[in-house]
Amino acid sequence: MSLPTEKHSPIGPIAMVGGGQMALALAEGFCRAGLVTASAITVHDPVPAACARLSQRVPGIRLASSSAEAVKGAALVFLAVKPQQAAGAARECAAAIDSRATVVSIVAGVPVATLAEWFGTARIIRVMPNTPCLVGKGVSVICRSPEVSASAAASTTALLTAVGSVHDVDEHLLDAVTGLSGSGPGFVALLTEALADGGVKAGLPRGLAQALAVQTVAGTAALIEQTGEHPAQIKDRVASPGGTTIAGLAVLEQRAVRSALIDAVVAAAERARALGRPAGG
Repeated sequence: MSLPTEKHSPIGPIAMVGGGQMALALAEGFCRAGLVTASAITVHDPVPAACARLSQRVPGIRLASSSAEAVKGAALVFLAVKPQQAAGAARECAAAIDSRATVVSIVAGVPVATLAEWFGTARIIRVMPNTPCLVGKGVSVICRSPEVSASAAASTTALLTAVGSVHDVDEHLLDAVTGLSGSGPGFVALLTEALADGGVKAGLPRGLAQALAVQTVAGTAALIEQTGEHPAQIKDRVASPGGTTIAGLAVLEQRAVRSALIDAVVAAAERARALGRPAGG
């Protein structure tokens, strides 16, 4: 993959506090789209392996020895750490952030008001991306404080569009978003694995079973997206009377798979809310 490293960046400079998988996905996507050069992104992560991965995958990206160093002069500061690390990371670099900068947090559960307190700025954008951003097929849901400028909001939306689709919501919906699209890839991966295991149990070779499961999940999602039909319509169309699909669906209903998935999304959303509450709160 060839990433732009020399030409002028249309957007930037950008800082990333945290250099894990999601930061890597975002940096790669931003550069691949030509919206920013690798040299316009500065990242701090205390884990050497994360820094090495970033340098390998995004040649020319800048690595800082501290969060405070990373954010100096940045127009957009991405907070990309675990929720439990967010307060400390924010306070480490708050004093070094430019007064005109906008903070873009991808931390689950932490509300705009708390982020504004930590960073000492009202210019806050919250984003819930998901892991398919790694392959440019992600979905990012955003909300922002009124103090965020139109140009900063437009730049952030353009950057996130480079790694998938973008939706704007009111902040009170973000925990539910986390439960669905944020945690959803884990649920879909589990379902895909189970489908493949079912194929193996039915006699298919492992490699073929996994390929069929992956392609079936991807194809069905594309069909629903492109036709705009309700999933139930797709389900009913393949469930012919007395056929194989309805026999399988009856087992799924008996095992309460639908209810379990609903409960999983709700449980993930509740966990996101809990992560955003102060300890002991």
